[in-house]
Amino acid sequence: MSEKSTTFDPYASSRETTEGTVYSVTGGDWDSLVSEIGEAKEERIIVNMGPQHPSTHGVLRLVLELEGETVTEVRPGIGYLHTGIEKNMEYRSWTQGTTFATRMDYLAPVFNETAYCLAVEKLLGITDQVPERASIIRVLMMELNRISSHMVALGTGALELGAMGPMFFAFRERELVLDTFEAITGLRMNMAYVRPGGVAQDLPEGMTVRLRELVTTLRKNFKDNERLLVGNTIWMKRTEGIGYLDLAGCTTLGITGPVLRSTGLPWDLRKMQPYCGYENYEFDVITADTCDVYGRFLIRMAELEQSLRIIEQAITKLDATHGQPVMVADKKIAWPAQLALGADGLGNSLDHIREIMGTSMESLIHHFKLVTEGFRVPAGQVYAAVESPRGELAAHIVSDGGTRPYRAHFREPSFNNLQSTSAMSEGGMVADIIGAVASIDPVMGGVDR
Repeated sequence: MSEKSTTFDPYASSRETTEGTVYSVTGGDWDSLVSEIGEAKEERIIVNMGPQHPSTHGVLRLVLELEGETVTEVRPGIGYLHTGIEKNMEYRSWTQGTTFATRMDYLAPVFNETAYCLAVEKLLGITDQVPERASIIRVLMMELNRISSHMVALGTGALELGAMGPMFFAFRERELVLDTFEAITGLRMNMAYVRPGGVAQDLPEGMTVRLRELVTTLRKNFKDNERLLVGNTIWMKRTEGIGYLDLAGCTTLGITGPVLRSTGLPWDLRKMQPYCGYENYEFDVITADTCDVYGRFLIRMAELEQSLRIIEQAITKLDATHGQPVMVADKKIAWPAQLALGADGLGNSLDHIREIMGTSMESLIHHFKLVTEGFRVPAGQVYAAVESPRGELAAHIVSDGGTRPYRAHFREPSFNNLQSTSAMSEGGMVADIIGAVASIDPVMGGVDR
């Protein structure tokens, strides 16, 4: 503490020691203390919010500089959830890479897998060879995943601002979607279901009937949250005008997703740069012009209905393509071979094992090499992007012609969008940081990957 700082503290006595000047702060007269308040030009404190704070959607640390309850500076601190996913991919085959990619943004695993597989397919030059049914299933799974992700964003965002009911409703709907994932893939999250060349296996028998029932149920249940929050006086006061970030700020920081669309710009890669046949689906890009937390909330609520519209169209397309393949025809790429969902989980079907083990040595050798060594991908580099629940999620993949990625790097929207925390929060109240971060909806698994 400097001599200057003691000028404003009448209770800090000092003594000289071999280590320098030591100050001792003691009690004093209350009237004198009150008279000192305000004499300093500014009184600011540094507060750590996190890294374990429950309102930060993961292990995020925010270093706040406060003047009273007003935020003067915010510095996000990241890296607490670092997993080295991108580096690990360099030591696994191209197909095994999906098991790493799916774990980045753990609330949107299907989007991670699809971005990665689209990039690998582009390097292989088989984008047009991916079966139509596989692309339809990818779209179906992504839109179901968008719903489950938005349920977490809306439910936890409301809970963090003091509304518990919406959390119960949102996670009730999310459970229905995760149950569907489990029925299709055998897992509720981090499924590694999307593979280079298609998907791991076709939908189970009768799944389209179940999906139609799910759409009907979700459409009915989504209205519960609408009735609770849309127009709610307390909710409006906590969200309207909070976390303001306009179009200029978004474009400067590279922000995408609902945060960007809350400025009125209808930027959605499903429309602007279609992939997986999205150009064949009818849906609207939802925007708002509020540039605040409330606008982002409304966008996510409205996007739920658009996802249901796409799912309904995908179900119709699935009925029309029943029995068609879901993996590219090239057997040098189509790994793993024939899968089945048994009592012990997902694995090679017993019929397939009997065939390759008992009747065809060539099939066994091919299967062994494909699984252990993997296929080779021509040298080059590609960039493939999808519209995840949080914005533009893209994979930049580099191949040196081998059986493993030379380099894999992901453009993760949570990482970019987290930059907006300071712009949204500085100058506002400390209590409003929670709503601002919730409206960004960052997932730290994607940020720290």
